[in-house]
Amino acid sequence: MSRLIYGCMGLGGGWNHEPVQGKDIAHARAALDAALEIGITRFDHADIYTHGKAEQVFGELFKAEPALRERIVLQTKCGIRFGDAHGPGRYDLSRAYIIAAVEASLARLHTDYIDVLLLHRPDPLMEPDEINEAWHTLYTAGKVRALGVSNMHAGQLRLLTAALDTSLVANQLEMSLARRDWLEAETCFNDAQGAGGLVWADTLAYCQRKQIGLQAWGALAKGWYSGGAAYDAPPVVNNTAQLVRELAHQHQVAPESIVLAWLLRHPAGIAPVIGTSHPERIRACRDAERIQLSREEWYRLYVTARGHALP
Repeated sequence: MSRLIYGCMGLGGGWNHEPVQGKDIAHARAALDAALEIGITRFDHADIYTHGKAEQVFGELFKAEPALRERIVLQTKCGIRFGDAHGPGRYDLSRAYIIAAVEASLARLHTDYIDVLLLHRPDPLMEPDEINEAWHTLYTAGKVRALGVSNMHAGQLRLLTAALDTSLVANQLEMSLARRDWLEAETCFNDAQGAGGLVWADTLAYCQRKQIGLQAWGALAKGWYSGGAAYDAPPVVNNTAQLVRELAHQHQVAPESIVLAWLLRHPAGIAPVIGTSHPERIRACRDAERIQLSREEWYRLYVTARGHALP
């Protein structure tokens, strides 16, 4: 599997209920081809992305070229439910909902199996034994080959793994130069700067000990450091973007590759999820794995993005 993962959240058209159009399928094909071109073989979906249309356009690609399915590792997520006549927006990791969500994803994707299923968000009402029953049902039917989670901390992972008949293969967290609470908890846990507390520091250590792969969603930080700054970007972003450009020039790569290389340098073996749907920005990530940032370069990026010195 590739270290980099392509995140399909931006595919399928808008976050609305308009039907998929030919241009949406073509857009998905262009993004997939760009990802394959730079060596990406893992693709990350979720049943809610563009209200299911992200999976649907991928399914159309598989229908048009069945051999494509065997070239990639397909990952999708379930567990988030939008508000409807039955209740508000909520999380649902009940046995019945997990199985129904997977069946719906398989139908949209036009495939018989999902390589990795992630439980999208922690459900306060989750029953670990019930999740294990759902996993066992799906695995024995050949519909899911591996199980992981998203956005769970170490305590939740311990509770869940104690009931599972399988090892978790992934935990997907928001991790980037812009979102650093997971890192602050490691470096500043005994200081006021480490507002994240020990829970996140323990999460990284737990995943490393149990060989649960860490995946970083939001890895490109909304393009703040490699493209145009977003309207809500804090002032410190400009200084960080300037440093990213300087390092990109020194290493002769695109800024996107520097931003990802910062995550890749961490010894936890983080796998960045690239969420852009623009083929040219996907290709700009091609050198991320080739770059080995020095310790000094890594810390310059870290401290500059923080906006103040380490304690």
